[in-house]
Amino acid sequence: MARDELAVMDGNKCILQLRGERPFFSKKYDLTKHPNYPDTGDADPRKIFDIEKFLEHRARVTLNDEYEVIDAG
Repeated sequence: MARDELAVMDGNKCILQLRGERPFFSKKYDLTKHPNYPDTGDADPRKIFDIEKFLEHRARVTLNDEYEVIDAG
């Protein structure tokens, strides 16, 4: 398709590109109908994954902590 054809493509269609296959037209899937939709951040903002908070986490070691050292090789 040319750029101008893509611009006027039907709004309920999409182009899927899967590895090993040629791109093809498909009807858009309504994600809200998926059985796992309630588990997403779109359905419940409390379930949005915060990558910044995840990367910020650091283990804190105190003097009284016990740990085991393993020689990996």
